[in-house]
Formats: sequence, structure tokens, C-alpha cells
Amino acid sequence: MATYVITGAASGIGAASRRTLESGGHTVIGVDLAHTDVTADLSTPGGRTAAADAVSEASGGVVDGLVCCAGLGSLSHVPGGRLVAVNYFGAVELVTALKPALERAGGASVVVISSSSTTTQPGIPENLVTACLDGDETEAVRIGDQVTAIPAYPASKLALAWWIRREAVRPEWIGNGIRLNAIAPGMIDTPMTSGDDLDPELAKALDFYPVPLGRRGRPDEIAALVEFLLGPGSTLFCGSVVFADGGTDAQLRQQDWPAAWNPTPEELTRHFQAKT
Repeated sequence: MATYVITGAASGIGAASRRTLESGGHTVIGVDLAHTDVTADLSTPGGRTAAADAVSEASGGVVDGLVCCAGLGSLSHVPGGRLVAVNYFGAVELVTALKPALERAGGASVVVISSSSTTTQPGIPENLVTACLDGDETEAVRIGDQVTAIPAYPASKLALAWWIRREAVRPEWIGNGIRLNAIAPGMIDTPMTSGDDLDPELAKALDFYPVPLGRRGRPDEIAALVEFLLGPGSTLFCGSVVFADGGTDAQLRQQDWPAAWNPTPEELTRHFQAKT
């Protein structure tokens, strides 16, 4: 049986992934702000270092797989800069910090949670994506605060997907037996899309978000994909971004969005409404 680490393990996709993996007999070390094994704030460099140290101690220095589910959504009043700090830097810096423990497993797998908003939401600020990929957290946080959470969310998730594709094929990762992959969920029924802290006006856009399947996804459906990407059946996956969104990407990705469009919540609602 393997030892896996899951960030954001206290709720949503992270909690569902924990249940799925533990039901298979695996050991899971959860990381979150509370109510799990390792308490850490991944929005800060110090919190990421503390998380990596605690995980290394709890795992005995060997980690078979890491799942980065911790993230903030764009429909509450969270500042765009903090969203970027958690969603992008909280993932890539923890993955990097745990690289020695992953190497010792002799065939580890990393799965990060991106988003289908990376291809379906228009107006993603390219300078924010670039700042993330350049590793400039100060600049990325500044831009995130400037553009606000709605465009910062897909930018952080796009940067995360591109980081996975860039790093996965490098010798220091796959050459050491570590596979990096990403999942791009669509609208999943989690606190991020139905929590009490959602802004009612922003949340209206979800009513018109096109999902050809006809319903929101369930956390356990993404957890099943997490389990697959961690396991022996997925050993050919390296640098892949797997969309699991009920058809949203397939329906909306056929168009090129105006690069300069930075929609208001009302414009975004009308946009999705027109597609249904």
C-alpha cells in the first residue's frame, strides 16, 4: 500500500480523494488549514515550508504520490493576490519541496487540480500567467490584486497546467521516476461553487454555465480520476491535462476569445446565458 499526501484534504475534491484512497487501503496524510493531519497555510512561503517539513516527518521521508487540491475560488470576496498565492505557488512550491521524498518512492505520481476555466473563460490576463511561470510571486500577487479574483482564478489554474507540462518532461522529474499530471474539472458541487461565502451576484453566472452533461460534477467523480492517475494503470501519463467537465470545454473551446476582454460578472453571466 502507498503513502499519499493530499492538500485541501478537509473538504471538496480533497476530502473525496482521501476517502477513495483510504478505502483502497492506502495511507493518506492530509494538509489543510484545519481538521486534518497537517495544519498549514499554503498562501505563504513559511506555511509551505512548514507543510513540507511536517509531511516529510509524518511519511518517514517517502511519498508515493502528492495530490494538490487546495485552492480558492473566484466567487467569494477573496483578494485575487491571495487566490494566486494559494492556487499556484501553494501547489508548485510544495511539489518542489517534496521532490526528494517523491524520488525515494521509486516511481511516484503528482496530480494537481487545474480547471476547465483555463480554456472556457475569456479574458485571462497573460501577464499574470507569465509572472507565475517566472516564479515572481510578488509581481503575481500584485497583478492578482489588481485584476481581482474572477480573471485571477483561471490565470492561476492555467499557469499551474502549463507548469505541469513544462516540468513533467524534464530529467529532474520524469528522469527520477516522478510523473506530473493535472486534472481540469468543470463545475463541481463543492464549497467553491455552493458555499455560504459566495457572492450572490457572482454566483448567478453559474446558473448559465453550460454543462452538456446536464448537471454539476461530484467530488467523488474527480477522486476516481485522481486514484487512476496515482495508480499503476496510468503509467503512460506524463504532462497530461485531463478534462473532466461534463463537456463544457468541448462545447466552448471551439471559439477564440477576444484576448483583451475582461468581463464584469454581468457580462460573464450574459455570455454563458447565450451559450445555453
